[in-house]
Amino acid sequence: MPKKKGRRTKAGRQREFRQRASLAALALAAALLMLWQAPWVLLICLVVGSGGAVCWFLWNAHRRELAGDRVWREEDRRVELERSMTAIDAMTWQDFEYYVAELCRRDGCTDVSVVGGTGDLAADIVGRMPDGRRLVVQVKHYAPHRKVPSGDMQKFIGMAFKEHHADVALFVATCTFGKAARDLALRHNVTALNRNLFGSWNAGARLESLLPLSGTGEGLPRRRDPRK
Repeated sequence: MPKKKGRRTKAGRQREFRQRASLAALALAAALLMLWQAPWVLLICLVVGSGGAVCWFLWNAHRRELAGDRVWREEDRRVELERSMTAIDAMTWQDFEYYVAELCRRDGCTDVSVVGGTGDLAADIVGRMPDGRRLVVQVKHYAPHRKVPSGDMQKFIGMAFKEHHADVALFVATCTFGKAARDLALRHNVTALNRNLFGSWNAGARLESLLPLSGTGEGLPRRRDPRK
């Protein structure tokens, strides 16, 4: 019995195939007959098909052009940023402090003063954020290949809140932060602007938009535990 059922199933599939082939042949014959009697239908199909192909080609070319333009603009922005950071690197540390103070004023900070120098107690710039919060800034003009050590961060943390009563503690550097320094900043709610993030600030990003970032790719700041 299973063998007969198998033979019937195979035969059924063959019949179904022949039926489909016959229908396809009839459909093709009907289409050819219609095109023979009404050649304008073929012309319309060719025109529509050609128009579609041209539109597809132009659309893809436009997409490639937009993608190339984005790449060019990004590369141009990167080159300009690098050129700008080269000028920053050429500054003295005193000039850099005044430059950071100007960036703070540019973004709406008030009562901005450069207080860095002997006996500054780890504060180089003080002022007020646009919303009135007290801003305390530590600035380090280090070579790009260096890293801010944990000792610099420890000193700033020890003074920013207790001594200077900071609501916003900002550590700006022309280099990266060492892991220990970065971890300290995260634990104590210090915003650490590394070289990349400072470059964005220098290129026009608003200070308030950068405060939550605490360093590109370096994690989000955490609120201090009031019990500590």
